[in-house]
Amino acid sequence: MAEERSELEERIIIKDQHTKEIDLVNRDPKHINEDVVKVDFEDVIAEPVGTYSFDGVWKTSYTTFTVSKYWCYRLLSAVLGIPLAVIWGFLFALISFCHIWAVVPCIKSYLIEIQCVSRIYSLCIHTFCDPLFEALSKICSNIRVALRKEI
Repeated sequence: MAEERSELEERIIIKDQHTKEIDLVNRDPKHINEDVVKVDFEDVIAEPVGTYSFDGVWKTSYTTFTVSKYWCYRLLSAVLGIPLAVIWGFLFALISFCHIWAVVPCIKSYLIEIQCVSRIYSLCIHTFCDPLFEALSKICSNIRVALRKEI
């Protein structure tokens, strides 16, 4: 019984990640569109004091703006949402593929090659420059600088 249960749990864990449940209430859990698409009627249309339209016109304008924004978004997402999801999925798959199969191997190869060059460069510096700079430091070590203020 315990074996069957652990197998079932393992199958649930191994379950395809593409079929995970999504939250239909909170559709922006990481708040990536927090400041971009929150456009309300008051953010676009505002009447300053002294230049008010009729109350009926104001209410109708508000309703028209809100309903048309809502339905235009729904229609556009219904028509273009799935094709754009395919395009974005393809693009991010392409980026992932390039990163996994080209960028990272090139960087790793470069790091391996530069390590070899780094050792040779370090050896040359220690062989030729260190003695020169040590000699120069011994020559300059007896130089004394004194500052006096003359009035």
